[in-house]
Amino acid sequence: MNNNFYCVIMAGGVGSRFWPVSRNTMPKQFLDILGIGKSFIQLTYDRFLKIVPEKNIYVVTSSAYSDLVHKHLPNLPVENILTEPYRRNTAPCIAYAATRIRHMNPDATMVVAPSDHFISNENLFVDTISCAMRYASQKDELFTLGIDPTRPETGYGYIQCSMKESTTVDGNIAYKVKTFTEKPNRELAQVFVDSGEFLWNSGIFVWNASTICKALEKWLPEVYSLFKDGDKYYGTPQEQAFITKIYEDCPAISIDYGVMEKTSRAWVFQASFGWTDLGTWESLYLHADKDSDRNLIKCHDTLIDTTRDSVIVSMEKDKLIVVKGLENYLVINTDDVLMICPRDESKFKEVITDLAVNEKSKYM
Repeated sequence: MNNNFYCVIMAGGVGSRFWPVSRNTMPKQFLDILGIGKSFIQLTYDRFLKIVPEKNIYVVTSSAYSDLVHKHLPNLPVENILTEPYRRNTAPCIAYAATRIRHMNPDATMVVAPSDHFISNENLFVDTISCAMRYASQKDELFTLGIDPTRPETGYGYIQCSMKESTTVDGNIAYKVKTFTEKPNRELAQVFVDSGEFLWNSGIFVWNASTICKALEKWLPEVYSLFKDGDKYYGTPQEQAFITKIYEDCPAISIDYGVMEKTSRAWVFQASFGWTDLGTWESLYLHADKDSDRNLIKCHDTLIDTTRDSVIVSMEKDKLIVVKGLENYLVINTDDVLMICPRDESKFKEVITDLAVNEKSKYM
């Protein structure tokens, strides 16, 4: 295993779209929503153990979640948990990890990935990421992973490939990036899928540490300038105080918008390893097994009748859930919240908004 290979797992999000199971105090990445005995962050960590040395895995998270990271990943060295005092989106998160890793190893090549994605073909995932890291280690380019779309999904971003500029690495095709597009409407998403030029944006990146630092310095100087003096503090007792101070002045901006959409050095590896961003109840419904009435049911005990196309989840182990006569509904039960809501994502968003408006934020 290559000692110059590093992994950065981004685990600072809240995951409010899985409310009421996901909360501010227990976000999605620490939950076993799939019911398989491991949280999302544990699955992600285990996956990357097959690619990089264990000592080279880092987790960037909110300072509020550092204890949760340590609980879920007890073998991860405490010094490999990088804590952010404030949420500032992905560019500052990556700038922190990249400058710190470069300080430790100027020859480092990094893979950066969210903590809460589902991969169905892990062997192919390992092969694809390993290939991308080997290639990126020798190139002054920025790589991301694009997923072959299987439907006109409106919940994902898209990457348009430059079909005339490509390279093949160990059987894996990488295209020069032409455009990035945020979540489109259904009509535009269908156009993307039909064109054959677009891939889903996975949010997984591969680059060597020096290359991303140079890109940050060029395209996001207002972010990079804050971290450039980190070499004086990284690995010392003063590191956290330094990070806390600079985050106060750090703008909130994504790496996609801040760097990847501006640079001419962006490439995308085409991947088909069964990737799903399980970010909503709807995405879980589309992914998970369902009964003969197309219901997704995860409960200790149930009595379900004349109910179809619904998501029925209870986090209480000794509770009977009785549902009758519903169609296209969410029924989500926790120890302090019962939500019954149409499966329509717009209705669910209204629920989240109503919590704050009606002074119910204590349940967030």
